[in-house]
Amino acid sequence: MEQQKRKICFVITSKIHYGRSKLILEELRNRDDVELQIVVGASAILPNYGDVLSLMERDGFKYNAKIVMTLEGGSPVAMAKTTGIGITEFATAFDNLGPDVVVVRGDRYEVLSAAIAAAYLNIPVAHIEGGDISGTIDESVRHAITKLAHIHFATNEKSRERILRMGEKPDFVHNVGCPELEFVVRNNFDASPDFVNRIGVGDVVDINKPFLIVMQHPVTTEVGENRKNIEQTLQAVHELELPTVWFWPNVDAGTDEVSKGIRVFRENYSPKQMRFVKYLPPEEFTALLKKAACLIGNSSAGLKECSILGTPVVDIGTRQNRRLRGSNVVNVGYDKDEIISAIQRQLSRGKYEPSYIYYKEGTCKKIADVLAGGTLYTQKGFYE
Repeated sequence: MEQQKRKICFVITSKIHYGRSKLILEELRNRDDVELQIVVGASAILPNYGDVLSLMERDGFKYNAKIVMTLEGGSPVAMAKTTGIGITEFATAFDNLGPDVVVVRGDRYEVLSAAIAAAYLNIPVAHIEGGDISGTIDESVRHAITKLAHIHFATNEKSRERILRMGEKPDFVHNVGCPELEFVVRNNFDASPDFVNRIGVGDVVDINKPFLIVMQHPVTTEVGENRKNIEQTLQAVHELELPTVWFWPNVDAGTDEVSKGIRVFRENYSPKQMRFVKYLPPEEFTALLKKAACLIGNSSAGLKECSILGTPVVDIGTRQNRRLRGSNVVNVGYDKDEIISAIQRQLSRGKYEPSYIYYKEGTCKKIADVLAGGTLYTQKGFYE
């Protein structure tokens, strides 16, 4: 009698989720004992935040359900209501698909809604990146997902220890490393000026010269301050007069403040050597990070992907201020002169040696092996 395949449902709710999960998806797709299901929703299906569906089609992945859930508006109310809509829509999708386990990652409010829906349907939840600490509401969401999840894939030992302190069963808490770093190490795409200047808006940038990347997202607990904060970064980068690739902010509360700050700046200054882009495919994005002279902003890419690449980082503000980091990261406040000084120091320092704080070999296969063959259970209890 043929063994029944385990139905593993992978949730993708943002462009970064797809890029960081691609190798895991490939591992699961290639297994004979797995039926891979993919549910795509939230900003992952919004053209303004990255065309994930076309990338999946290019890579040979099909989605089983598409969740329309995101209320735009850049406010805490929109985030809260999006979470509520997501619970309803994910519950319907999971009920129709009947997965054996649902896989989520990270700390976003859309992911929380998927975890809540699965837990109430008595479907085991596997969580990637639990136990990290960072800042803002994201950290609370991450730990809430941990308490809903049954299987945990931590990216480092300190995070694994935090998960254990939250009363999770040790046999189900795995320190596997960071999946996206395995993708970074394998990636051999070469970034060229042509591909950057075919997308986005703004001036032409020459990435064969030392160039900057800026990725500064809104901070949800600083709504009302985000425009003022992004203006400090805009002025700092403008004064340096270096080629710059500037990524559009994500959909979190405060995004309209950041977006308006960028638009007004562009209208007032028509900045030279600065190009604004929404999204790059994972291969191109990784190549750009590798080639950059410095990454500026508050993206976790500065602490994770850039750690193994040795790319210098100027981390601004509070969004990532408690997250584990390598020596390549310098943290500064929302002050133009402080930002300029830190960037200049990093440019003078140049590339760092790779840091292995988040990297382990074979991460994605380890995750796939546990998902496909590990014990599943539904009734959780506090482990003491």
